[in-house]
Amino acid sequence: MVGMVGLIEDADKYVTQGFKHEGDLIVLLGENKADLSGSEYLYLVHKQKKGNPQIDMVMEKAVQDTCLEAIKSGVVNSAHDCSEGGLAVVLAESCITDKSRMLGAQIRLDDLKKGSIRLDEILFGEVPSRIVVSVNKDKLKALEEIAKRNSVPCRVLGKINGQRLTIQYKEKIIIDSPLAALSDAWRKAIPSRLAK
Repeated sequence: MVGMVGLIEDADKYVTQGFKHEGDLIVLLGENKADLSGSEYLYLVHKQKKGNPQIDMVMEKAVQDTCLEAIKSGVVNSAHDCSEGGLAVVLAESCITDKSRMLGAQIRLDDLKKGSIRLDEILFGEVPSRIVVSVNKDKLKALEEIAKRNSVPCRVLGKINGQRLTIQYKEKIIIDSPLAALSDAWRKAIPSRLAK
């Protein structure tokens, strides 16, 4: 277990992982890679513990600096690192974190699937140095400028909308789930495991 304490210099300038505003754009800071090393998906679905997860500390710092500057500048409304579970889980958690105001998302993966990277690697890979943020469309240019200064890839994934999480690649809907089902699965995971 790792415990951390930090200081927020301006308590009015902080963000949480939950989506806040209908119509905001959802943006990925950082780069997906063709790597499932050490992922939950690899273990739970394929029963494999393998791979050697790597981190590029220069890129990690650049992504963190970009996100922090965007938060301090009031550019982003939410931020969630891509870690346990990968991009699909991050998007789901961002939709359902605030139970009193869950907000859905419409996501397209067309720009993320390049070369030999597979859809399962995009959705469930736990490659570090990636953060999903939400931003008002009028502030997208400011976010892109901050990312460019730090040499960080910045791609719009979709927008916050409705009461479902839909993830699409070209004409194929890969995930289409009502938020209520995602919320139940997330919030009741531990009790349901303990009941077995």
